[in-house]
Amino acid sequence: MAALRLALCQINPTVGDVCGNTARVLARIASARDLGADVVVFPEMVLSGYPPEDLLLKPDFVAACMDGAREVARASAGLTVVVGCPWLAGDLINAAVVAHDGTIAGVTAKRYLPNYGVFDENRYFAAGRDTAVYDRDGFLFGVSVCEDIWYPDGPPTEQAHGGARLLINISASPYHRDKGDSRQRMLATRAADNGAFVAYANLVGGQDELAFDGQSLIFGPDGALLARGRQFDEDMVVCDLDPEAPTRQRLLDPRCRKWETPSGAAPERVTLPGLPSVARPALAGERVAPALEPVEEVYRALVLATRDYVRKSGFSGVALGLSGGIDSSLTAVIAADALGPENVLGVAMPTRFSSDDSLEDAKALAERLGVAFHVVVIEPVFQAFLDALSPLFGDRPFDVTEENLQPRVRGTLLMALSNKFGRLVLTTGNKSEVGVGYSTLYGDTAGGYAVIRDVPKTLVYALSRWRNEQAGTDLIPGRVLVKPPTAELRPNQKDSDSLPEYDVLDPVLRAYVELGLSPVAMVGQGMDAAVVDRVTRLVDRNEYKRRQSPPGPKITSRAFGKDWRLPIVNRYAPERGCCRPSKKEIDEKG
Repeated sequence: MAALRLALCQINPTVGDVCGNTARVLARIASARDLGADVVVFPEMVLSGYPPEDLLLKPDFVAACMDGAREVARASAGLTVVVGCPWLAGDLINAAVVAHDGTIAGVTAKRYLPNYGVFDENRYFAAGRDTAVYDRDGFLFGVSVCEDIWYPDGPPTEQAHGGARLLINISASPYHRDKGDSRQRMLATRAADNGAFVAYANLVGGQDELAFDGQSLIFGPDGALLARGRQFDEDMVVCDLDPEAPTRQRLLDPRCRKWETPSGAAPERVTLPGLPSVARPALAGERVAPALEPVEEVYRALVLATRDYVRKSGFSGVALGLSGGIDSSLTAVIAADALGPENVLGVAMPTRFSSDDSLEDAKALAERLGVAFHVVVIEPVFQAFLDALSPLFGDRPFDVTEENLQPRVRGTLLMALSNKFGRLVLTTGNKSEVGVGYSTLYGDTAGGYAVIRDVPKTLVYALSRWRNEQAGTDLIPGRVLVKPPTAELRPNQKDSDSLPEYDVLDPVLRAYVELGLSPVAMVGQGMDAAVVDRVTRLVDRNEYKRRQSPPGPKITSRAFGKDWRLPIVNRYAPERGCCRPSKKEIDEKG
């Protein structure tokens, strides 16, 4: 039997753009046909974009997706094509549609519907119950959708026990740090345990709070990696599969002699009409794209997410405040890389508390990046606010109220620039600040997208140093990387006046938010009890700020937003009793 040429097409769809997504799929089918592919595979929900959320409650949207799938089927002449979309057949399912030689040969429903973290699939879909294997000229393959392959005894295992030599999984698996490694280990295990090829086609692109990293994968029946797609880029992964390799592997593996179908029922077998063999070109080029190192991986995710959010939202460019600090500097560099420097506007808005160094660093950054830069002195506006409020404030001392007026003036001016010039405003708060509420509502939280919202402060520094190293020069001025972080809202202010040092804060925040450890467990691991108590209180009581802040890309295992759903009105005190401080008592920056 001749080798089977498999093509995995990781593409970047836009949620809701069914016609555009379908056109992208059709173009890739044509490219795969030119390469002599036999089977062409696309990611989960690629025709609708993922996640479509409540668009799935609109019958006309679902109908449009199904029409797109039928158009794809008509384009499958001479090929087998697997494509993901919502499908309504009594119940709405998350479907893998198998098309063959111009017609739909079968529809497989996702069985395990994730309803944790960022996922809400039980809200929309009915779970599949049955599975099938497809016989293509004597070569059997099975098809599953995303979550189904994460279970050792899930549908792919049933398909292997039913004779499948190739297990195809279509996926829309969102990115976070370290997920690629765990995903690759799982898929290699699934291939080796079942003595079958495993082909995994993953989505790529940004969608609201999510980034999809692509990195589609093909494993041999011994678990060896055969091919890997690029990270954070569209790609077509093409590989020739030896149809006899699974048989040889299964003869050598005694586990395969004791197989029982886990569900107790053999998969349905669907025989596909035979197709004439065609001449095909030899494959050339690197089949295993190199994996990115951890810091670069995060940076690429942020660039992709920012580019897609801005462009898919219809904006021509972005604006942001440039303070001369590390957070706004990194945000500006990411924006310039994502959109081109000509589409980035930086604005410095100094007051009486802004240092000359900060203004110099902001200007130097803008010049090195080649972005537009303006200085708008807001001291007169700030003073006008103070004058207007003076009769009400009387002789009350200067405090966080006056501090917060400054970022609120800045937020107002940035939103005015957004209105006038059609630029999306980027906010610059990092995860450390977002977590403990070290931000000003309607001030530095005012904007449309929070680029580094899920990036801890310590990682902000690592990303900035990495980007300077890649540039071979200090795009971000060296002074920015070494000076103490400060909001410059009062004389001689430093972040450490109000918060623990970031190298102390960030591990506590990770333990509480990402790992779900209790305060007692954290102290038991050697963390300072007073710091743990203070940080966890701040996290719990600042949900009201996070709910009113813009979305940003998820790059950790648990991000604030869809991943984190804490009640705003909440007096639960973990291991401390039933009462908590009021918001006023702990609101350190407003």
